[in-house]
Amino acid sequence: MNSSVQNYIAIARPDHWVKHVFILPGIFLAAVVNGVEMVQIFPVLLLGLPSAFFIASGNYVINEWLDRSFDRFHPTKKNRPAAAGLVVAKYVYIEYVFLIVLGLYLSYWVSPVFFVSAILFAISGFIYNVPPIRLKEKVYLDVLTESLNNPIRLTLGWGLVSFHAMPPLSLIIAFWFAGAFLMTVKRFAEYRSITKKGMLDELKKYRRSFMFYTEESLLVLSFLYAILSSFFIASFLIKYRIEYLFVFPFLAVLFTYYLAIGLREGSVAQNPEKLHKDKKLLLIVFLCLSSMVLFSFLDVPFARWILVSHPWVVFFGNPVH
Repeated sequence: MNSSVQNYIAIARPDHWVKHVFILPGIFLAAVVNGVEMVQIFPVLLLGLPSAFFIASGNYVINEWLDRSFDRFHPTKKNRPAAAGLVVAKYVYIEYVFLIVLGLYLSYWVSPVFFVSAILFAISGFIYNVPPIRLKEKVYLDVLTESLNNPIRLTLGWGLVSFHAMPPLSLIIAFWFAGAFLMTVKRFAEYRSITKKGMLDELKKYRRSFMFYTEESLLVLSFLYAILSSFFIASFLIKYRIEYLFVFPFLAVLFTYYLAIGLREGSVAQNPEKLHKDKKLLLIVFLCLSSMVLFSFLDVPFARWILVSHPWVVFFGNPVH
């Protein structure tokens, strides 16, 4: 393959499509809540997944192009095709428009919910990267905007099953703050790694929001986002199925282990697309998903007795009827 073509493929970052794993919880939860069998959604998956992939790649294309002058200050991103001057503006913009339009076109034929979510996906990439808005340079807003991709991916998955109803607000907010936690840990790991190399000035030139962050503030923020996400996750679990409370310990371990990853030297949290190489993380994710599936179909009368019928309910409240 021609090397110039490879550069344009590289800036679309197909290796980052693994991040669309957040679509899967939306599919599963929508199927459980709406009583839809998983086999029924396979036809729309053939349109939905490529649509999400193309829009994400469009966002990556414009991201890498507009970041090229900043990436030159980053120890590894300076080797990206755009930062290295290996792509041409005209073709980058053509690639961006083509990918976004193709993704939106495919999304139109999936469902109204999926189509609206796809539009929001494209908009989030635009306001995050394109000046004069360019929220990625605004302290705090950079994380909160980038993490919008998590609830959007959740809603994309939901729209593959539920064509007209959106996911519960508690679930959307939970995924938003979970994304904020992931992105903040990523920034923490990045900040810690680069400052240890004595390159703090370069880091601030690479991304202006780092002028206002510190290692301590990023660690505290990640803790805040983890708590907020946990609260809304618990709200959703309790409201829709009391047995889901047994899933929560696995989720707590997942949050904790991810933070531990962020604390490591040369943390892989700096490159989320490589997280699948961490076998312990994969095991914890597997346990989370397995427990979610198990308690979607397994009734536990003891849990209902403890939390609803037992006198101890005075301490827990009575959210289930």
